Amino acid sequence: VEEMMAQGADIIDVGGESTRPGYTKISDEEEIERTVPVVEAIVSRFDVPVSVDTYKSKVAEANLAAGAHLLNDIWGLKADDKMAGVIAKYDAACCLMHNRKEADYQDFMQDVAADLADTIHLAEAAGIADEKIILDPGVGFGKTYENNLEIINCLEELNMFGYPLLLGCSRKSVIGLTLDLPVTERVEGTLVTTMFGVQKGCMFVRVHDVKENVRTIKMCEAILNSSN
Repeated sequence: VEEMMAQGADIIDVGGESTRPGYTKISDEEEIERTVPVVEAIVSRFDVPVSVDTYKSKVAEANLAAGAHLLNDIWGLKADDKMAGVIAKYDAACCLMHNRKEADYQDFMQDVAADLADTIHLAEAAGIADEKIILDPGVGFGKTYENNLEIINCLEELNMFGYPLLLGCSRKSVIGLTLDLPVTERVEGTLVTTMFGVQKGCMFVRVHDVKENVRTIKMCEAILNSSN
C-alpha cells in the first residue's frame, strides 16, 4: 500500500473474490474473512480512501463497518437487492459497473446506457446521493472483444449521465487479444486505454501498474491543458 501511494495511487481497491472470466464464487463468510482484516489494517495505518470490490450486501456491510469508504459493485446493484440499501445506510460512495450475463445487444451503446440507467434508478430509489455515484463501463464484463474496443472508443457518450466515470482496462483480455500478449506484458496497451480515458473525460482509472499510469495521465493532462 505504501509503495502504491508513493507512486501516486489515490484510492486502494481491495477484492476478496476473483472476477476474472470463469472465476469460482466463494461464500460471503470467506470473502469477509479475506477482506475485512485488510481493510482494517489499511484504514488504521494509512490516510487513503479504501474501495472494496464486492457485489454482496453482507460483505459490503462488514467492510463498511470496518471503515471502507467506497463500494465497487461489478453488477451495478443488480446481483443483490439489499446492496443499494447498505450503501445508502453508510452514506458510502459507490462505483457501479455495467455488466450482463450474456453479450447479447441490439444496439450496443444504447443498450449499455439503458442498463446503466436501470442501475442509477436502483441507487436513487435506495437513497444513495448523486454525489456518491461513480459509473464504470465494465470493460471485459458481458461484452465481446469488439464491444470492449467500442466502449473504450465511445466512452464520452456515458458522460450524458453526469456522473464521474471510472475506466478499468488494466492488463485485461481486450489488450491481450489485440496485441497477442500474456497478462505480464500488457502495460503499454493499458497505458493507451488510460490515455483514451483521460481524453474522454474519465475521472478515475483502476490499474495494477500505478507509476506508469500516473505518468501517462500527467502527460495527457499537460497536452490537453496547453490550449487553455
